[in-house]
Amino acid sequence: MSLYDDAVLVLKGYEDQPDLRDTYLEHLAAHPDGVYKPCRAGHVTASALVIDPAAGRVLLTLHKKLGMWLQMGGHCEPGDDTLVAAALREAREESGIASGLSVLPGGPVRLDRHPIPAPCHWHLDVQYAALAPAGSVAAISEESLDLRWFPYEEVAAVADTSVVRLMEATLARLGG
Repeated sequence: MSLYDDAVLVLKGYEDQPDLRDTYLEHLAAHPDGVYKPCRAGHVTASALVIDPAAGRVLLTLHKKLGMWLQMGGHCEPGDDTLVAAALREAREESGIASGLSVLPGGPVRLDRHPIPAPCHWHLDVQYAALAPAGSVAAISEESLDLRWFPYEEVAAVADTSVVRLMEATLARLGG
């Protein structure tokens, strides 16, 4: 199965945010290359909110280009077989947590479509949550200005609404 086929299956199985989900599916139907960065009409990206439930904390990266505290994530690459694999790869690369990350069961936690500068137009982000082993130590990557664990209650003060919604949806799925 290709990454494109996986993306379509994942999105068809995602029951929340039906209007946005349909927008993603329409984009992919119109753009067979819509999972990769060269698609100038926009492209699917994969991200993961790294969370340490044992310590009640979330790992955010201060994005080098955007200057914003965000979850780990980015573009799908040809070696990614699935969206979840792309999200986990990005989480490992950007968090420095090389092993032990596991995806929160149940598929994507949220979708977030946001504009990006030309030549592309949109990121259609498929957002997962990645559970970090208790006591995980993060290491900053070249893509970040900073990397920091934040207690749940501090996230809204540093991150934008999309990250806050992702954290809230993740905590709801965790049952807390």
